[in-house]
Amino acid sequence: QVQLVESGGGLVQAGGSLRLSCAASGRTFSAYAMGWFRQAPGKEREFVAAISWSGGVTAYADSVKGRFAISRDNAKNTVYLQMDSLKPEDTAVYYCASDKNYRSIRFEAYVDYWGQGTQVTVSS
Repeated sequence: QVQLVESGGGLVQAGGSLRLSCAASGRTFSAYAMGWFRQAPGKEREFVAAISWSGGVTAYADSVKGRFAISRDNAKNTVYLQMDSLKPEDTAVYYCASDKNYRSIRFEAYVDYWGQGTQVTVSS
């Protein structure tokens, strides 16, 4: 069992930055690929970014490529999402996710564990 707790959300002006954190419980954190999803009001949840168990491989949605960066610290059981050049359309609840298979973590149906979500609001 893995529990995920996100933090770092908030209100920021367009062009600003935020860093989200996701703290994971359990001794097997380093065995899991990790990812971030988001859900805007009235929209379906969508994939944002993923990172392999070692941190050596990452993937991003086209909408955030070049602006967001995912990283992890296995010693701290934590995954991060650095969000720069934020836009109003980035406003959403951001969810942390884990999956034993990096190849499938971008697909919501294959996610093993979810966090409770953290709100990010970008004002124009």
